[in-house]
Amino acid sequence: MRTYTDSLPALQWETPRLRSRVEHLERAGDHLWRVLDAGGSIRGHLRVIADPLGVRYRAERLHLASSAFRLVGEFWDADDAVAALRF
Repeated sequence: MRTYTDSLPALQWETPRLRSRVEHLERAGDHLWRVLDAGGSIRGHLRVIADPLGVRYRAERLHLASSAFRLVGEFWDADDAVAALRF
């Protein structure tokens, strides 16, 4: 069965702007960015989540043994989410 949304393009979020110069973001998917430190090491991932009250940002880390993302925290501000990945 075909639905009306089948012909709609997927939304691709704009890369969030960070106030911090310590990290930068590299797109990894439609709603996902790698968080890289100044040396290019991956600190974790930032995922954009649509919420009825606005946009939320999830800080996640990849757990290699299970190949799954582990939630570090969910925030209203991208900088707060990225800061949670520093530890």
